[in-house]
This record gives sequence, structure tokens and C-alpha cells, in this order.
Amino acid sequence: MTTQTTGVADLGPLNRAREQRAWYWYDWANSAYVTTIATVLFAPYLTSVAEQAACGFVTDEDKGLKCTDNLQVLGLGISPGSLVFYVVTVATIFSALLLPIVGAMADRSPKKKNIMAGFAWAGSVAAGCMFFVAGDNWQLGVLLLFIANICLGSSLVVYDAILCEIAEPDERDRVSSRGWAMGYLGGGLLLAVNLAVVTLHESLGMSTGMAVRVSMLSAAIWWAVFTIIPYRVIRNREPVAVEREPGGLVRQSFGQLGATLKDMRNYPMTLTFLLAYLFYNDGIQTVIASASIYGEKELGFGTSVLIATILLVQFVAFFGALLFGKLAARSGSRKIILVGLGIWMVIVTVGYFIPEKSLGMFLGLAVGIGLVLGGTQALSRSFFSQLIPRGREAEYFSLYQACERGTSWLGTLVFGLVHQLTDSYRPAIFALILFFVVGGALLYRVDPRRGIEEAGNVVPKVV
Repeated sequence: MTTQTTGVADLGPLNRAREQRAWYWYDWANSAYVTTIATVLFAPYLTSVAEQAACGFVTDEDKGLKCTDNLQVLGLGISPGSLVFYVVTVATIFSALLLPIVGAMADRSPKKKNIMAGFAWAGSVAAGCMFFVAGDNWQLGVLLLFIANICLGSSLVVYDAILCEIAEPDERDRVSSRGWAMGYLGGGLLLAVNLAVVTLHESLGMSTGMAVRVSMLSAAIWWAVFTIIPYRVIRNREPVAVEREPGGLVRQSFGQLGATLKDMRNYPMTLTFLLAYLFYNDGIQTVIASASIYGEKELGFGTSVLIATILLVQFVAFFGALLFGKLAARSGSRKIILVGLGIWMVIVTVGYFIPEKSLGMFLGLAVGIGLVLGGTQALSRSFFSQLIPRGREAEYFSLYQACERGTSWLGTLVFGLVHQLTDSYRPAIFALILFFVVGGALLYRVDPRRGIEEAGNVVPKVV
């Protein structure tokens, strides 16, 4: 027997559960890129390549070498240590223009899973080509990072929108949390393999650079291969509740986007949440993106220690996501997200004061990050899904994705600027507390029940 209620799945429980299990696998797939490449390896690797281009050597504190020269980009002096953060900033500004169009097209397309998989496979190709970034060829690295981030964001727009099709309102916190947990488990398992490759690179007959490049290639292959599972199992559906515009799909998509932007004032709670999410998720994403480079350049840890620490975060986050999902079932997702933001404020404060080479404190901080990382993100996704008008899921999630993982721009911009002004990552990491304070204050103003009702959706039993 099928169910037909506003904004929920149209499948029987068994078929719906089967699609949900397949849906989890895309979190598993793309987390390989997010963890191995975007979070751990590529930022310090590209920074080293940029330092080689700017100074002719890579920063080595043990030998008293520190690269202080700038790269010249369009006549501007760019610090090699800030390059990655500026690239992410530019990619997100571009995505702010592109992703809403991707979302509008997906809402009108009967082939959502095809669009999701297409962007995933294009992104995995870009990630695989990072293997060829070597020497002082930082320009290729910049281009590939830009393409991979845009493709990741585009695929996640459609992926998140599919949540609304395969899960009923009371299921979404659980389904979203399990997806995030799967992502952290999958990303953690591959990272464990890469830890062994980087640590044992000499016995494997590889240099450190080659070991890093091979690890990034493995993440690209992982992303591509496991995307096949949701592509094969999730079924496409005809679009619903969208106004038809004259012309082809692209013209219709622009028309729907314009109507939605004008109509958003009718959903003040949805708009307030988006603004809150823009701030606090920028803080979260910048912590994630800067963790490895902060540990290497400011605290003096080697690549193996950094990978091991992020690996610890991954496995703790697996349990943290499941824990937050259970807490939300009792107290509501908004309340639990607010608790998580309070913990994030403590984390960046402690991060500022960690002494150099203090491995115990660094690992303790990693455990704290793991507990709240997956939970706050998973519940944000499921909570937002309740606030979206029927038939516009992908378009609204495109706005959501503009400030989602790996595509933050305010946080990375502030982090890069503070580092360039102070030549230290400590004040840069502490500056991120502002994003959690502002985001938390805005989220506190969101009335969940009012927002869900304004969107015309079914109110879950616990909000």
C-alpha cells in the first residue's frame, strides 16, 4: 500500500527502505573525496606546490626554511598558505550562480539520479587528475580543485533533494543521520588505507609526494565506483508541483528560479534558517578545510599524524551522527543543533590555545569535533527538508549547498585574510567563533512548527 501525503514518499515501506539504503551509499562514495582529498591531503599538498613555485623550496621548520614570498596572480600577491582558501572562495561565488540553476533544472527533470551521478562522475575525473599535480604546477591544482568542488556541490543538490522523495517527514532525521554516518565510516576506512600508504611509502618504493598522489587517486576511484549503487537502485520520478514556463528546460529553470527567489519572502522561517546555516556551516566547513593545514603549519605535526587524527574524527563522527539522530527523535532537530553549535564554540576556543606539538590535546580536540561534526550537519539537512515547498526541493537545496561542505566562502575568506594579516593560523581559527555565535542566534529565532506549516508540509511528531 502506498502513501500519498504532502511532501513525502509515494512508496510502500519495503521499497522505500530499499531506496533509503541505496541513498546512503552516495554519502559513502563522495566522503572519500571530502575526507582524503579536500580535508586531509590536497590543502597542504597544494600549499607545498605553491611554495615551491613562489620560493623554490617548501617550508621546513626543522631546517629553518620558511616561504614568505607571494605568488603573482593577475597582478596580486597571494600568500601560498592562503591559496587554497581563496580557491574555495572563488568556487563558491561561482556556485552561487550555478547551483540554483542546477537545482531548478533537477526539479523539472524526471531523471534526478542521472543528474546526480553525472556530476559525481565528472567530479571524480577531476579528482583523479590531481595525481598529475606535481613540482611547481600549482595552476593545474587550482583548476582541478575548482572543478571538483563545483561538481561535488552540484551532485549534492540533487542528492539532498532525493531525501524528500524517499523518506517521510518522521523518517528524515534518522535517514539523514544514517547517511552521514555511512559517509564517515566509508571515508574513514579509505583514509585508514591511505594512512598506511603514506606512512609506509618508503617500503612501498614511493616518495611522500607520490604516496599522497596515489591516495588522492584512490579517493577519486572510490567516489566513482560507489556512486553506481544509488544510480542503479534509486528510481527516477516525474516532477511535481512545478509551474510550467514556455520554452525548453533551461528557460523553464531560469523562470522557476526567478519565481522562487521572489516567493521566498512568503517563507520567513525557511529564509531565516538558510541565513543561520550560511553562518554556522561556514564555520564548520572552514574548521574542516583548515584542520590539516593548521595541524601541519601551526602545530608542527607531520602528514601521518594528521591523517591519523582525521581518521579518529571520522570514526567518532560515525557514532556522533547516530547519537544526534536519536537525540533529535526525542527533543527535535533544532534544539540538538543548537547544543552542537555551543560545543563548536568551545572547540575553536580550545584550538587557539593548543601548544605546538601537543599531540594529546590535539587528539582530544579531534574527539570533540567528531562528536558534533556529523550530527549538526545531518540534522541541518533533515530539518531544512521539512521547510521546503513541495516540488522545489532541488532548487532550495541548491541554495543550501551554496554554503555546504567544501564550498564555504565567508569562513574561508576570513580565515585566509586573517592569516595573511597576522602570518599565523591561531587568530584565524579563533575568528571562526563569530560564525557559530551569529548562526546560533539566527537559528534560535526559527519557529520549526510555523516554518513547516508555511511550507505546506506535514509536521513530524517531534519538532
